[in-house]
Amino acid sequence: MIYLDSAATTLQKPASVATASAWAINHLASPGRGGHRPAMAAAAKAFACREAAARLFHVETPEQVVFTSNATHGLNIAIKTLARPGSRVVISGYEHNAVTRPLNALDVSLRVARGPLFQWEAVLESFRRELDRGADLAVCTHVSNVFGFILPIEEIARLCREREVPLIVDASQSAGVLPLDFTALGAAFAAMPGHKGLYGPQGTGLLLCGVDPAPLLEGGTGSESKRQSMPEFLPDRLEAGTHNIAGIAGLLEGLRFLERRGVEEIAAHEARLIRRMGAGLGEIPGAERFLSPDPAVQAGVLSFRLVGRDCEEVGELLGSRGMALRAGLHCAPLAHETAGTLETGTLRASVSAFNTGREIDRFLQAVQELASR
Repeated sequence: MIYLDSAATTLQKPASVATASAWAINHLASPGRGGHRPAMAAAAKAFACREAAARLFHVETPEQVVFTSNATHGLNIAIKTLARPGSRVVISGYEHNAVTRPLNALDVSLRVARGPLFQWEAVLESFRRELDRGADLAVCTHVSNVFGFILPIEEIARLCREREVPLIVDASQSAGVLPLDFTALGAAFAAMPGHKGLYGPQGTGLLLCGVDPAPLLEGGTGSESKRQSMPEFLPDRLEAGTHNIAGIAGLLEGLRFLERRGVEEIAAHEARLIRRMGAGLGEIPGAERFLSPDPAVQAGVLSFRLVGRDCEEVGELLGSRGMALRAGLHCAPLAHETAGTLETGTLRASVSAFNTGREIDRFLQAVQELASR
């Protein structure tokens, strides 16, 4: 099998991730819930993971790194901290349902800063225009999960800072793939999964906190147990209940892998694979690819269609040939609406540090065979 669905989850991970998670199951207890050796070792492991994430994302203190179950969990905390019914919220035209559904549930006044695919200036101008109309909150994905479009997050953050509008960054597709300086952005929050570009296990995520958050859950924390409200300090304020310490142990190994390999090197590797894939698809009659002419604005995700063919059917046929990729709307109908693909959806191929050029060539051969049928 050739795995090209890393935008959903990275299946190929450093061997140390599984080893660490398996070891933790029988050696680490619950952090902050005892003075015995397994509990203390678990606390040390959790703190080491926070420290590694703080280094990678330039967060001032490890305590600002909160463990979540996934990016959706973190985005719900962030959105429900800063948005209220009627809040004026500006989002990009490429947001995932993990952003749009919580906002819809809150009944906010939502405005979309639309801009054509891969066109930074148009997106920036749209954000500038919508923010100038007045806004209480902005939410923006760093990278589109459908098209790999790298949005100009540093410039969008600057627009928000100048207007004193808090910004939530969805880093689901950029964490571990692109450099992200949380402190320099001045964002209120940045949410990310642990199981994609950070190469951790599923069931893990991180929320970087730049402002005081509101708890989404209440419960035991192992701290300030006499009080009947959540502690005021991070990370305890957001971490009710037992930690996924086996997942955290694996996530730490994923972060260590990134430190050794280097995010910039991984980004360059993925960019080469996507350009190779895009060039190959461009030579296949009937293949329509969504490839940026500028490699600097596209990450390791490429959508395409075969003209006149149902994307779901083609995805299944490629799957039967050992090609693992995703077809459909990818939980992001707004992105498809913006790009004009809502009615058909797309086939999405996404790469990781573990894919090779030879795999891309074999994938292209499989697409060529289907296109010629």
